[in-house]
Amino acid sequence: MLVVGGSGLIGKAVVGRLEAEGAIVVSASRRGEGGIVLDARDDSSVADAIAQVLARHGRLDGVVVSAAPSARTLDPARNSDPAQVLEAVDAKALAFLRVANASLEIMRAAGYGRIVGISGQNAFMTGNIAGSVRNAALIITAKNLADSVVGTGVTVNTVSPGIVREDPKSEVEHGKGGESSPSDIANLVAFLVSPISGAISGESIAVGHRTRGVISM
Repeated sequence: MLVVGGSGLIGKAVVGRLEAEGAIVVSASRRGEGGIVLDARDDSSVADAIAQVLARHGRLDGVVVSAAPSARTLDPARNSDPAQVLEAVDAKALAFLRVANASLEIMRAAGYGRIVGISGQNAFMTGNIAGSVRNAALIITAKNLADSVVGTGVTVNTVSPGIVREDPKSEVEHGKGGESSPSDIANLVAFLVSPISGAISGESIAVGHRTRGVISM
């Protein structure tokens, strides 16, 4: 299993959860802390990292992409600045697409694979254009990829947390999503990359109560 963004808050939890399940996990990040170097904004870096995984382990069964920083790191004063929106989309949705594209060919040839992207519930809410657009773009990208590999043994899904805290609140305010912990997210990801999740593809699944008061079909 390759976890892109494995040194981040969510990525670390995913790595730990998958290792606890007995998976061989390769953590990847821009600085390579505890794993290999992979800059998901650069095609050659993505290709080099995946080549390293194949050289070491001979296979690539699953990929989790959790490489982008929290939406709370975006500058609220630049909420409608096209430059910030473009940067955010490149760092999240296009980063996911680069990694997924490089992985899908390998997985299709093997007849098996699991790809999971970490999006966010602000994809379904207004108030942060860059945060909404980058997450919605990731979900739409994943659905397109899932449809392109249907029937091949490869699945593509996304996980959409609300606010992530080590000690999430249990209450959920109207018009907001529920909070979740990194371990909550990691538990869902572990299921989605497992062999038993094979009937699930093209889905965006919320972690923490999905936005209270909103129906999304």
